[in-house]
Parts: sequence; C-alpha cells; structure tokens
Amino acid sequence: MSTQRPLTLEAEPARYLWLIVLVLGLIGLTIVLMTAPAQELLGQSAEAIRGALHGTAAGLFMVTATIGLFQGYRLFAGQARSVAELQVGSVVNAALAFFTIALGNWVYIPYRVSGGPRSYFLEHAPEIHKVFFEFKEFAALFTLPLAAAAAFILIFYGASAVRRKDLSTLVAVLLALVFFYFLVAFGLGAAVTKLKSV
Repeated sequence: MSTQRPLTLEAEPARYLWLIVLVLGLIGLTIVLMTAPAQELLGQSAEAIRGALHGTAAGLFMVTATIGLFQGYRLFAGQARSVAELQVGSVVNAALAFFTIALGNWVYIPYRVSGGPRSYFLEHAPEIHKVFFEFKEFAALFTLPLAAAAAFILIFYGASAVRRKDLSTLVAVLLALVFFYFLVAFGLGAAVTKLKSV
C-alpha cells in the first residue's frame, strides 16, 4: 500500500507557482540590497557589476539546477506529483541557464582583450587558460540546450511526459546532465575567481 499522492493531472494554477517564484526572487533581492554594502558587493573593478550579475545568476541557477535534479529523479522513479510544478521549474531552469551564459559571456569580454588576463595566462600558464577558461566556457554552454529540451518536452507533452516512461526517462536524464554540466562550470568558475590576473 503506497502513501504517496497520485499525480495531479488536471489543469493546475501554474500562475500561482510563477507568482511564488517572483515573490521569492523579489524578497531575496530586497534582502541583499538592504543588508549588503554595495562597495563590498561590487568592489573597485570596472567589471564588478558584470561579475556580480553573473554570480547572482549562477547562484540562482545552482538552486534551480539542484531542484531540477531532484524533480528529474522523482519523475524517473514515477513519483512526480504535479505537471505544473515540473513545467514551471523547467522553464525557470532554462531561463536561468540563458541568463547565466549571457552574463558569463559579458564577463568574458575583458578577459579576452589584448593585454588582458588571457594574454598573461597564455604566455605564463597556458593550461590554466585551456582548462579553467575554455573548458569551463564550453561545458557551461551545454546547460542551455539541455534545459530548454527538458522544458519543451514537459510543456509540449504535458501529462504524457509523466505517464510515458520513455519521455520521463529522457527528461530525467536531461535534467541530470544540466546539473552535471552546471556543476563542472560552477566549480571551475569558482576556481577562476581565485586565480591571479594581471
């Protein structure tokens, strides 16, 4: 005898989930703006705002990718409870993948300028550039198409994506890969911030 609730397949008020996501995001932003000194958040660098925005997006993406991994596991195990929850979570996950990558590319511009950190690393430690920068950049790019594919399947197929084992397994694998590639990029990104640049 199972104590789990059955999957809710009727039309759920997904707009309430979106409202919850928005309210929680605004609360988090308000707390950060009210409690963190801007000088400490942004620093002295001209690229500080770029870095702060990219770091914020990456931090939020870490949360949604982790939730996505858990939702993928529940989907694979046949324990998914809400189609709307899966759909909203996957769309937010894909949107954050996009913003994290876009802001990361914005941060990457000063790195590549002539005489910038890239030139220094290529001359003094090319392996740092190849592993920490190039590999990280391309690993991070995988998150967007994987997250977008998971979101598309969940929205296009709806409840069928939960009922059909082939689709639920595919979505679970896509969400697990999003988490994996994000974790690789995030870990290397954290290491990059500790490296000395010129």
